[in-house]
Amino acid sequence: MKHIILLTLLVLEVFASVMRAPVLSINEEAQTLTIKIKKIDIGMSGFVVHPIAPNHSSILKSVVVIDYDALSEIATLQMNDFSTLRNNALPTGQWKVEVGDGVELAFGYSRALLIAPSEEIYHRITKSVKIQWVHVDIFATILSYNGHPTPLQSDFEAMSIASSVGLLFVYLDKKLYTIDIKSFTILSISDAPLAQDSVELPFYSRIEHIEANWFGEGSDELEDYESHYYELLVQNNTKNAGLYEIIKNGDEKLQFLLEEFEIEEK
Repeated sequence: MKHIILLTLLVLEVFASVMRAPVLSINEEAQTLTIKIKKIDIGMSGFVVHPIAPNHSSILKSVVVIDYDALSEIATLQMNDFSTLRNNALPTGQWKVEVGDGVELAFGYSRALLIAPSEEIYHRITKSVKIQWVHVDIFATILSYNGHPTPLQSDFEAMSIASSVGLLFVYLDKKLYTIDIKSFTILSISDAPLAQDSVELPFYSRIEHIEANWFGEGSDELEDYESHYYELLVQNNTKNAGLYEIIKNGDEKLQFLLEEFEIEEK
């Protein structure tokens, strides 16, 4: 339990509020921008806010932190189209990101989704970590609507949009992974040695059945909890040394994932 308490303190300290900073520079060709900020994690997501009139502003781009120089306190962010609030019935402006526009990061980090293999683990973690939990049943309903009994990364993005969730927690092999749900980048890995006597697929939920499409990605029933979620994590964290070591020293059935990493053996 002490590990979960430490995790609670980590969540409260690091993800307590939205981080804001002005745009320092823009690289139009690379679609990146820079900001100056005291502390930030690579993989944190957010958006750019552009003022359009007194007391009015518009979100122009989604952003993800791709690099951070702790010495200069300069972070580089990748810009992408912002589609979370898309409404085809409304007109869109032609504004561009400018130096001085505001960047907001960690938006929605006060709300989280937990993927756990059993009811006991789910309740132990949600009761220990003091954050606003959005119940996993809502995610199961989204999966059923999409016809995906095997969750895809796009399903987690849909969950983020539908419920304003910023963080995803995944419990795997006595560790709890804290993930930015939009970028799917691992923000931290914490020890959580909880007893696991059973596994529910695709995760613990009170929803007994998830509808499936006739064909297509995600339409098959999930057969192995650990393998699937490790694969999702590796796809978006190929330079994460901690994840690499966990898989390298873990189950033999996961060794094929080592080929996906961009890490050189020392």
